[in-house]
Amino acid sequence: MTEFLTACRAALGDAYVLTADAEMAPFLTDWRDRYTGRALAVLRPASTEQVAQLLRACSTHGVPVVPQGGNTGLVLGSIPDSAGTAVVLSLARMNRIRALDTVNRTITVDAGCILQTVQEAASAADCLFPLSLAAEGSCTIGGNLATNAGGTAVLRYGNTRELCLGLEVVTPQGEVWNGLRGLRKDNTGYDLRDLYIGAEGTLGVITGAVLKLYPQPKACITALAALNSPAHALRLLGLMQDHCGASLTGFELMSQYCLRLVAEQFPQLPQPFKYTHGQYVLLELSSSQSEAHAIELLEASIGAALDSDVIEDAVVSASVAQSTGLWQLREHIPLAQARAGKNIKHDISLPISRIADFIALTDAALASAFPGCQLVCFGHLGDGNLHYNVAPPAGMSDIDFLANQDAINRIVHDQVTAFDGSISAEHGIGALKKDELAHTKSALELQLMRAIKQALDPQGIMNPGKIL
Repeated sequence: MTEFLTACRAALGDAYVLTADAEMAPFLTDWRDRYTGRALAVLRPASTEQVAQLLRACSTHGVPVVPQGGNTGLVLGSIPDSAGTAVVLSLARMNRIRALDTVNRTITVDAGCILQTVQEAASAADCLFPLSLAAEGSCTIGGNLATNAGGTAVLRYGNTRELCLGLEVVTPQGEVWNGLRGLRKDNTGYDLRDLYIGAEGTLGVITGAVLKLYPQPKACITALAALNSPAHALRLLGLMQDHCGASLTGFELMSQYCLRLVAEQFPQLPQPFKYTHGQYVLLELSSSQSEAHAIELLEASIGAALDSDVIEDAVVSASVAQSTGLWQLREHIPLAQARAGKNIKHDISLPISRIADFIALTDAALASAFPGCQLVCFGHLGDGNLHYNVAPPAGMSDIDFLANQDAINRIVHDQVTAFDGSISAEHGIGALKKDELAHTKSALELQLMRAIKQALDPQGIMNPGKIL
């Protein structure tokens, strides 16, 4: 591979072609520290043209390419396998804000831009880029697009797909498709943009994007509601949507066990209720009018929910600090899980109307098969996305518990399929769920996906071993 590496160094310079084990190490282990792959080299381009040069070299020499953004993915989608024949293509140096158009309400960015940087650039122009998720300080826009990331504002603004108007993509052959058009209507044939969004780097490399911006809300008000069951949470969702309409921007379900876990691992965080309840919902309202209007709307809706026995208690934030404290309870659930030990995680989506029945039946099936297991169930109830995680019974070692992973996955994913759901709502498939995808997708769906892959990447060099 001497000729190939020489071509890479000619394109980037020696400093940005990493081949030493110590230099490559940070790029080869996944965010959860579960798997470490091997690579021929880590390539760090700074421009779209450099990406194109590298992919032309990869195509010529048959070298597999693993695109990588912030490496915060959860399904091993941005980590190479153990063969050591692939290169990692890190887009971290491609981090420019290319343009911001306040009239068209769009921002054009490099794929390596950190999500939080895009949020801050939009805010500085008195606009909102609404994508928000726990890893926003380190994840990149390219990775968000490659996985069609969701987050906490999908209920109001949609997934990353809905926030993107145009893409710039380098094909596996090293050609550049410039689709950076900030159009909200463009009905001129196949939507190539939608092929690459959610494809996890298996069809090409996203190098730039035009993203939608929105007006900054005049106020955001948060409340935490305590209620009895997921069925009550669904009743609350309907009530809030009827009362608040598009002002309802967040609706997060958390089980009693989730908040107990947070209290045990992070005792410094506030505990808003004196008594425990079966379930909790974190609500957020955004108002384009005023803070007073948002408070009035939320308090009236909470009052109606109390009067109709939908909820048992509620706390409404009276300050930014209190709102931040309530959100920290939700955001610390994954961190509390990590501190407490290993979990078997599931990122699933279901028809909203069927979520309560899914939870009841799946909880019972797991309790019967694995007595004493703990269910860490939380997520974006407003858009049907649950993080349905299973923790070991008290006293069981992580090794013994993880030996049951396949059996637990089978129970959960079979229930998801029975309820017409999806085994991946916002994390993607990567290498981790590849076998499960083959189990849950129809033969025709898989055939069509393979046909697209073959047409766009006939050499099979783009992120091999992921999705298909």
